[in-house]
Amino acid sequence: MAGVTNVAFRTLCRELEQSRSGTVSGLYVCEMVTARALVERHPVTMHMTTFGPDESPRSLQLYTVDPATTFDAAKMIVDDDLADHIDLNFGCPVPKVTRRGGGAALPYKRRLFGQIVAAAVRATEGTSVPVTVKFRVGIDDAHHTYLDAGRIAEREGAAAVALHARTAAQRYSGSADWNRIGELKQAVTSIPVLGNGDIFEARDACAMMAATGCDGVVIGRGCLGRPWLFAELSATFNGVPAPAPPTLGEVADIIRRHATLLAAHFGEDKGLRDIRKHIAWYLHGFPAGSDLRRALALVKSVDELDLLLDQLDPDVPFPAAAHGARGRQGSPGSVTLPEGWLDDPDDATVPTAADVMNSGG
Repeated sequence: MAGVTNVAFRTLCRELEQSRSGTVSGLYVCEMVTARALVERHPVTMHMTTFGPDESPRSLQLYTVDPATTFDAAKMIVDDDLADHIDLNFGCPVPKVTRRGGGAALPYKRRLFGQIVAAAVRATEGTSVPVTVKFRVGIDDAHHTYLDAGRIAEREGAAAVALHARTAAQRYSGSADWNRIGELKQAVTSIPVLGNGDIFEARDACAMMAATGCDGVVIGRGCLGRPWLFAELSATFNGVPAPAPPTLGEVADIIRRHATLLAAHFGEDKGLRDIRKHIAWYLHGFPAGSDLRRALALVKSVDELDLLLDQLDPDVPFPAAAHGARGRQGSPGSVTLPEGWLDDPDDATVPTAADVMNSGG
């Protein structure tokens, strides 16, 4: 997730999984970067692809719209040993992306979508770097693309596919339709199918897999303010008791560690600005008081953060109100598309200027 799954957050998740479940079994994907910016070696983008010294496997997520740029980016990843896994993400539903034909709009163009997947697979041929593909159910209820996208990705050599079981029109609202994941699993038979959408607890992952037959799960908003979720998933999948949810004191220690990692990655000023949004997710459902929450929302240094966190009651147990949905929800809406985008699904023309999104990182 953009602005969230940087090296600091991934390191924290791995540490918590190791300490709480005794193993690291999750695949932690870096925040999405633009293929064009990667090929151009933009400094901000290159910084976004930072991995920890002991991080393995290193998973790099690409936003892309152009087969040629996709090939160049994937080849660069392989040749420069930038990552061990490439994930092509076609799930973004935000208007500034779809209006240019990128993100969740692109799989509607079946030939272009297939050419992009094929380009990434071709660039990694003969290496141990797999290419996986994530997409949504479709643009809206009148334009579903997930079954075609899954079959195309399978045909072009993707190692796995993941489905966020919402349309772009839903954005993050309402409920994910897990039935679509089951349908994709029936349509794609030779590679793993992963499910995504509305997994906020380990039991949600078990319920999705039981209901759909999918081979695994992808976590997005569920880990916001809950980096220990992966430890719970690991324990559950390995048939051992899940660790107890953290107390408020333990959450405060996790916030401190997260802030320290962010300061090391970005510098203290930017790192502490970045931790602010995470603090709101961390304290969701906990008693903290409006004055303290406001002060934490303006925190500027690690020392100030320590002083503020010391005001929390460390013995408060994890509250029932802290469970459930977090992060963006909002409302559904019409999907903004390039003019004439829906006229010909077999048109393989690269959308104009769609690859400049986030070209600065």
